[in-house]
Amino acid sequence: MHDDLIARAQAWLAEDPDPDTRDELAKLIEAGDVAELGERFSGTLQFGTAGLRGELGAGPMRMNRAVVIRAAAGLAAYLKGKGETDGLVVVGYDARHKSADFARDTAAVMTGAGLRAAVLPRPLPTPVLAYAIRHLGAVAGVEVTASHNPPRDNGYKVYLGDGSQIVPPADAEIAAEIDAIARLDDVPRPDAGWEILDDAVLDAYLARTDAVLAEGSPRSARTVYTAMHGVGKDVLMAAFARAGFPEPVLVAEQAEPDPDFPTVSFPNPEEPGAMDLAFARARATDPDLIIANDPDADRCAVAVKESGEWRMLRGDEVGALLAAHLVRRGARGTFAESIVSSSLLGRIAEKAGLPYEETLTGFKWIARVEGLRYGYEEALGYCVDPDGVRDKDGITAALLVTELASELKEEGRTLLDLLDDLAVEHGLHATDQLAVRVEDLSVIADAMGRLRERPPTELAGLAVTRSEDLNQGTDRLPPTDGLRYTLEGARVIVRPSGTEPKLKCYLEVVVPVGALADLPAARAKASDLLAAIKRDLSAAAGI
Repeated sequence: MHDDLIARAQAWLAEDPDPDTRDELAKLIEAGDVAELGERFSGTLQFGTAGLRGELGAGPMRMNRAVVIRAAAGLAAYLKGKGETDGLVVVGYDARHKSADFARDTAAVMTGAGLRAAVLPRPLPTPVLAYAIRHLGAVAGVEVTASHNPPRDNGYKVYLGDGSQIVPPADAEIAAEIDAIARLDDVPRPDAGWEILDDAVLDAYLARTDAVLAEGSPRSARTVYTAMHGVGKDVLMAAFARAGFPEPVLVAEQAEPDPDFPTVSFPNPEEPGAMDLAFARARATDPDLIIANDPDADRCAVAVKESGEWRMLRGDEVGALLAAHLVRRGARGTFAESIVSSSLLGRIAEKAGLPYEETLTGFKWIARVEGLRYGYEEALGYCVDPDGVRDKDGITAALLVTELASELKEEGRTLLDLLDDLAVEHGLHATDQLAVRVEDLSVIADAMGRLRERPPTELAGLAVTRSEDLNQGTDRLPPTDGLRYTLEGARVIVRPSGTEPKLKCYLEVVVPVGALADLPAARAKASDLLAAIKRDLSAAAGI
């Protein structure tokens, strides 16, 4: 076993094109570090509907140039197998470690395969890449990013020519092509031949952002903005300037790209502590709201002042606010969300007489809804211009929520006032999440197994009226690894994260509200119910 492991590591080393990971692997081999080598060579990083995502390092279970070259070659073979013999593939990348290298390798592989490749001019937000695919008539696009993962990670997100991320069966077909690559040296990788795009694509994207705002709408709301050490600042500032909003006040410590994310444990606005610097800046400058992007700027977080203190709005709250704003503006088309998001969107759409769809988790599904006008997911993702970007877009979402704040400001009201109105009109829809980060993935499998074998019959004293194993699919949803419990006045969904080592449990309770005066009691009841559901669900899952 030891000799076989060393032989496989040496064979990988012989093909590795990156001097950094070659040196890293050579030292592991020389040290005879069987435990570390065994983990890195325990399989291969699996390509799926999220593309690739993992820790940087040497070996097939890490993100590195050898793994990326194989992924690019598999994608090229898939495209050629579909008859795209000379189509254009657009490549974008963020500012993480190795992102530029992975983008260049992808362009080289596409060129070597006879396809045309074009690379965005510098690290830019993921929505710019999603926009560029359709704008340039590409057959596919690749974004090198790990979004809001820790600094040690990177990833590889694949889009097809409709501008949406891949879904089954394309993921499995690409994975099969990747597996069919015997030797890395057999993959042609010329040193030139692809195009480095200029700013024309970015300019076109920025021109498109104007379309999300209503002509002549108020533009008075003042913002504090953090890019969370990512690539969003320049594009967001340019979009806000074009729109005529006051220039956002920057969180200077997090404004520029830094792949080490030095001020945060996790560069995700949802994580505890990530927004502390933004809150401090807001306390000093007293804006109307705080806007935050994640590092690749496809997510948008919003914070507001409540009773003198700043707090993050939940993704479901922002999702409902944007929906109400679009309805008020007369938007037509289908409103869509994933199953883990608040059912309030369905109530808003129904009252407005608009079609409504529920999808599996992820914008790869939301973006494919027929006639989509607006889609959102509770993890801070919003698609407000599906004709321009068929993915979540943290730049246009920031523009739209700032327009809404401006309109409310002109009326002497706030985003919180509108949330109160929605609660009175549709009932208080309170959501929360129980998320457990693990080192050992078997903990997640054990918890899912325990819940499947012994599903709860009640949570927080509420009877479970329906228990669904989503592995079987439903009449409207394809199969996925998840569980859904419908309770009297509540809903729970449990699923493993697709991008992080986490078990995620999504909770919602709905409390009727007769009038504004009833809201404090309704919120207290909802808070107690959510806490009790968390407690009982933790016990049932053994986590």
